[in-house]
Amino acid sequence: MVDYEINENTLAIVPVRNKSRVYETGKSFMVDKNSNKIMEESCEYFGSSLLGRQRGTHNLIGVTHKAPIIVEETKELIFFPTTSPRVTKCAWISLKGIHKYYSEKNKIFIEFKNKQKVAMNVSYGVIDNQILRATRLESVLRDRKQKK
Repeated sequence: MVDYEINENTLAIVPVRNKSRVYETGKSFMVDKNSNKIMEESCEYFGSSLLGRQRGTHNLIGVTHKAPIIVEETKELIFFPTTSPRVTKCAWISLKGIHKYYSEKNKIFIEFKNKQKVAMNVSYGVIDNQILRATRLESVLRDRKQKK
């Protein structure tokens, strides 16, 4: 697959060399683009750029490095990177789909609400911190929506 836009079924975008494995509810498949390119094109599809979304996060919660982003506001599609997005091995995880995460045999597993699992090569602390940041972003977004 060459083109892909993030949607409400997207759970994770994990780099595999210069391609990506996309995990959606109930399936996974390869896309012939790296994870950051998919994120950039998805942000553009929804009317912004990845840099614009990162700046928005900075304005909302003050985070500048490894910032979670709101890909699409009305559906609350919030994704967070597992490393710096400048690194090609950066995976992007959907906050909305996470059921739990845990460490097992020197790997971190993220289990989604539909029981799919993805293994990550980052520390538990990194995932924990990124989920905390993404949850803070989600909270600020919801507060602003309720005030309208």
